Amino acid sequence: MKGRPLGPEAVLELLEASVVHREGALLALSKPTDLPVLGHPGELSLTALLPALRRRLGLPAELHVVKAPARECSGLVLLSACHRVTEQLQRSFTAARRRGQFPVTYSAVTVRVPAEAEGEIRVGLCWQQKGDTAVVVAVPSPGHRSVSRREVKSTLTRYRLLGAAGGCALLQLQPRTAFPQQLQVHLTLLMCPALGDHKHASRVGTVLGEPFLLPPQETTTPRTQVLDAELMSRLQLSPHHRLPLHLHLQQLMLPHTVLCAPPPPHFLRTLRLLGLPSPPLPPH
Repeated sequence: MKGRPLGPEAVLELLEASVVHREGALLALSKPTDLPVLGHPGELSLTALLPALRRRLGLPAELHVVKAPARECSGLVLLSACHRVTEQLQRSFTAARRRGQFPVTYSAVTVRVPAEAEGEIRVGLCWQQKGDTAVVVAVPSPGHRSVSRREVKSTLTRYRLLGAAGGCALLQLQPRTAFPQQLQVHLTLLMCPALGDHKHASRVGTVLGEPFLLPPQETTTPRTQVLDAELMSRLQLSPHHRLPLHLHLQQLMLPHTVLCAPPPPHFLRTLRLLGLPSPPLPPH
């Protein structure tokens, strides 16, 4: 969602057209970027639109959110009209992670290409107050006490390179854990920030063309991501254009099926302009 914000009716039409799965009490759709699940008072949000969406789709029972990406991300939203089904699904996601599986898969376009084609990012994450705002920061070696007190959460993301072109990459990301902004911080630690990440990308600096990581205390206030002139040209961007985040919840593994949602138009346009492949979809 770029430019002038869409009104409730336009967003409802968008959500109705983006339904990818409907079976029994379950409904899955693909949300656009910048649509929050809850939102602030008076703000347009997915939760506020659910009663109207239910009526438009002719569903008999109220819908509630089982799983959804963060405001700034696009991708799959899993909705349920039955609390028992919701609880079963939540248990299945937890059990899958305990078995070492990765039931959630994201696609991301990154600035720079990882040194290794695949790997895992393991780090502690915590909230830290900086002035009037709270930011998520990495804790490389969290102590057992801070983890047990839940002051720090141990996090893990598995990544795989799907394609590279023009100094950018298409990555598959599979988080084992869930923490706010986990994937953006993990990509920054990989020194390959997500395209359109205006919160964490400024932590990656460059000296003589080589990237390096700035310490959190030296990081400036979150600002519009700075891209080099060549990349701006390839993406056909004006100097003041602010890209949406290229981080898309593409796949959810449920007990008896796999749900998929193709990336949104801005994501596909970037892939085409950069010459990157489209993320693979599993066979039906």
